[in-house]
Amino acid sequence: MTEPGDGDAPADLQLTSAEWSMWQAFRNGSTCDLHIGDPARDDPHGQHLWGPERRVRARVVALLLLDGPPPQPGRVAALQLTGAYITDTLDVAGGTIKPFVELRDCRFEAEVVLPESHFTTLRLVNCAIPRLEAARLHTEGDLHLPRCVVQSGIRLTDAQIGTDLMLNQTIVHKDRQGRSVMADGLTVAQDLQAELMESYGELSLRGATIGVSLSLRGSRLCNPFGRRALNAPQLTVERTLYLTAAGLANSPFSSSATPPYGIGQTPSRGTRVQRFECEGGMRLDDGRFGDAVDFENARFIMESDQELSLRRIQTPELRFLGERPQRGRVILSGARVVNLIDKSASWPGLGGLWMAGFAYETLIPRGHFPLALRLQWVAAATPEYAPEPYEMLAASLRSTGEDADAREVLLAKQRRRRETLPLAAKAWGILQDWTVAYGYRPGRAAVWMGVLWAIGTLYFSTSPPPPLKAGEAPPWNPYLYSLDLLLPVIDLNQGAAWKPGGGSQWVAAVLILAGWVLATTVAAGASRLLRRQ
Repeated sequence: MTEPGDGDAPADLQLTSAEWSMWQAFRNGSTCDLHIGDPARDDPHGQHLWGPERRVRARVVALLLLDGPPPQPGRVAALQLTGAYITDTLDVAGGTIKPFVELRDCRFEAEVVLPESHFTTLRLVNCAIPRLEAARLHTEGDLHLPRCVVQSGIRLTDAQIGTDLMLNQTIVHKDRQGRSVMADGLTVAQDLQAELMESYGELSLRGATIGVSLSLRGSRLCNPFGRRALNAPQLTVERTLYLTAAGLANSPFSSSATPPYGIGQTPSRGTRVQRFECEGGMRLDDGRFGDAVDFENARFIMESDQELSLRRIQTPELRFLGERPQRGRVILSGARVVNLIDKSASWPGLGGLWMAGFAYETLIPRGHFPLALRLQWVAAATPEYAPEPYEMLAASLRSTGEDADAREVLLAKQRRRRETLPLAAKAWGILQDWTVAYGYRPGRAAVWMGVLWAIGTLYFSTSPPPPLKAGEAPPWNPYLYSLDLLLPVIDLNQGAAWKPGGGSQWVAAVLILAGWVLATTVAAGASRLLRRQ
């Protein structure tokens, strides 16, 4: 063998034929393909054993990556390896790897160790990996892991990805701590795509930052081992978080090519789709999403003590259009959104929804969502009376010109508040509701005033009271006398000129009291309308 300086491998490595082919392909920038041509036997996730003709040692791979030979003249060195069985532990921790790296359809005997290493671009496509340890990994370009099966978790804590992170169709099982993907503090400059992914454990993205969009379309997150399937408080996504369905027909991954942007965003009509499904709790507390959070057609399977927690999130648009959770709770306390796009069939029932302090500006219902169902939505979120959800709903309706509906909401608030009052106050509230609907239906007051005026006029026409002072009373007029009794403050020069007695005295007292009740209730309602509350 020639000296190592001219590009050949050191003699003490004693390269096998597979390793020699990989070494030469590295220098040429070409692909070393160790497939045997049988799809079943070439499947890295299958049961067939791979013989020595496909085995390469991890130390040889590491040598090529960290201190490889120079490329052939006119070529660019790159490690492009297909169908290999990489033995022992591939460890390049802390190293700087300049060549392009793509390992496809490979099996790893032991974990892949990449902490604090620096890559230009790293692609592991359709590989079987016991574990990927890559905390504080840096890449200038992409990190692609599509269709890989990882048995004991992926660790990407504080990793920095220069462009895209791709986990499409990846299957990840939990590590010893019950986490499938540990990516707290992760930074991705562009997109994080994890479409049609299967996660069996906790997917942790605490404090992660995504420069464009985060897509979990069609993915299945399942964590029967712990409380949450997705744990991502303080997540920042500059554009949109997609927890929606993905198309299965004509997938870009049906061929061996790996497209740069993964599965198409919107499945075409007639395409078979797979919805996003989360079995376990989800935590997105304090998240910031620049465009939207999209739950269209999502399915949540939770136990009674688990939550879909959206506490204090901020986003211009929340699309809550998934399947109604049968158990667990949806928490929106303190969340702030501009547009709330929802449908009545998506929200949980009584006790399953909390939204104290939830602020939104515009309601955009999808499908049939009348005011009666919207009031049930608010009631479901307030097992104990709280005024804020009613006032927020009324403000939203008023901002779109639906003043009549806004008044109905505020009336419902008063009726709900009445249930919490003592017996005497409750009786007074029932009277106010029955007469003028707490002032939100002032037309009722005019009807009652007209009825009482007619009754008073009819009565005093047949039973006129004597004058208080003979010769000083104005001409008797039962119409003006009854009206003077009913109208507080206004003096028609009738009520004080006559002295009713016996039954007339009681009728006059009833008219005076009724007038004050109607007038004060209407005044209170008018004050609320003027103050737009």
